[in-house]
Amino acid sequence: MNDLRPLLALLRPHLARVCAGLLAILGSAGFGLAAPLVIGAAVDAFVSNVSSAALLRYALLLVGLTLAQGVLTFVQRMVLVSVSRDIEFDFRNDYFRSLSRLPLSFYQRSRTGDLMARATNDLHAVRLICGPAIMYSANTLFTGLGALFFMVRIHLPLTLVALGTMPLVALATKIIGQRVHVLFGRVQNQFAELATKAQENLAGVRVVRAYGRESVQEAEFAALNREYVDRNRELIRWSAASRPLIQLLVGVGFVVVLGYGGLLATRGVLTVGEFVAFNFFLGKLIWPMIAIGWVINLIQRGTASLARLLEIVELQPEIRDREPLVSVPSVRGEIELRDLGFAYPRAGHAALTGIDLSIAAGETVAIVGRTGAGKSTLLSLIPRLMNPEEGTLFVDGVDVRRWPLAELRAAVGVVPQETFLFSASLHTNLTLGREGATGDEVDRVVAVAGLDRDLADFPAGLDTLVGERGITLSGGQKQRVALARALLAEPRVLLLDDCFSAVDTNTEELILRNLQKVFEDKTVLLVSHRISTVRTADRIVVLDRGAVVAVGVHEQLVAQGGLYAELDERQRLEEELAAV
Repeated sequence: MNDLRPLLALLRPHLARVCAGLLAILGSAGFGLAAPLVIGAAVDAFVSNVSSAALLRYALLLVGLTLAQGVLTFVQRMVLVSVSRDIEFDFRNDYFRSLSRLPLSFYQRSRTGDLMARATNDLHAVRLICGPAIMYSANTLFTGLGALFFMVRIHLPLTLVALGTMPLVALATKIIGQRVHVLFGRVQNQFAELATKAQENLAGVRVVRAYGRESVQEAEFAALNREYVDRNRELIRWSAASRPLIQLLVGVGFVVVLGYGGLLATRGVLTVGEFVAFNFFLGKLIWPMIAIGWVINLIQRGTASLARLLEIVELQPEIRDREPLVSVPSVRGEIELRDLGFAYPRAGHAALTGIDLSIAAGETVAIVGRTGAGKSTLLSLIPRLMNPEEGTLFVDGVDVRRWPLAELRAAVGVVPQETFLFSASLHTNLTLGREGATGDEVDRVVAVAGLDRDLADFPAGLDTLVGERGITLSGGQKQRVALARALLAEPRVLLLDDCFSAVDTNTEELILRNLQKVFEDKTVLLVSHRISTVRTADRIVVLDRGAVVAVGVHEQLVAQGGLYAELDERQRLEEELAAV
């Protein structure tokens, strides 16, 4: 029963409609149970005195009962199935909302296919217990109790004989239900494996084809698919066994009733009408006995899926607003790092250690270093894409952990090295952070990012669809779209994380010249592996193994020697070799 407690929270907003649906089920069951009484009375009336008028009267009464039952059955289905769809709608929103607020670390350890499986198959299973399972449970309860009540009134010993197989029905239902719960969890886990495999191959289709791995991936997918089918077949065997087993056990009771009840009728203990009505009531019990197994099957599947969904929905984001919060009316863009350190979980070493740095508002600071020095990590901490320690990172003198997340991230624009574009038009991707931008504003940032020269090659200009992850664009074009997108949001702090890595040097020089005016009123942190990109920055910070090893301007750092001079010398040699 503990597994069903979370359902109460889902049902609570729809309690009035659920109660209305249950009342409709009660009325439908009541009219359905009245039919055997009418049939029994009609049989007794015909045995004693055959009358066409009586036949017509009973026939019309049965038609009325059937019509009333049909109307209420329609109402119960409309109400309860609609409730289940509304719950599915709310739960899907809750699930997506949770996913959108979880930190990067969650996605680093989670698989996309598994998350998609929870959003589809698991959510469907939860919907079934919020609608059909409730509907059939209530129908089973009302019809079963009502049939038993009238059977006892007709003849108690005969009722006890009819119920002789019920303990066996309960035992079989319990055993099969527990097994179905376990097997359905295994099926859902395998579906997640299958979805993950498909998602990875679709996302990495270029790599698969480049290495000629299509046949290998197809074989691996087929193996996962076969395992999914095998697990489903085992689940089907157990699920399929429940209904015929229950029918067999109920059928045995039916045979016994026919023999014993017929004997009672011949001896006059029961009238023929009572015997007929009793058999009709016993028939009313057959569906509830079958439905019990089916409902328990639904509940076992649904609770297994609900647990998987709640694992995500109930996760508290590590990065979230926590009091006391400080709201800053206007952002200047001053950044200060005080003995800043950071370590990734299970990394074994710190990504950043003891960084002290003050960046004035409006200053452009470049960050350079070898691969893995901690440059991207440092930039990710400023908008709290990852959480810095308390008292180590400040924006405008306020600890970033005291900033409301929405305000902090609205003030910071990020252009990552790995650009993500949505499967939409160029215009939609550009205006992601500022949907109300005018055409002139969009054209301005497109020109600054050096993207205007490419528009002539796009079939529909800014309305051109870029495909999933921007697959129709080159790497340099995607980076320039991401740069224009960040500029259009007009942030006070701009973080450029090696966002010119896929752009040729001539285009990069053009973009940097365009950006000079943009940088004047913004605080800019610029990460790049090219010395030519950072040499005009107000200051250059050199990182090595997570620590600051030098700070200065280009000429000063070259004259000092060390890592920066080594990087500069290496790149000049590479350029000379490329020219040769």
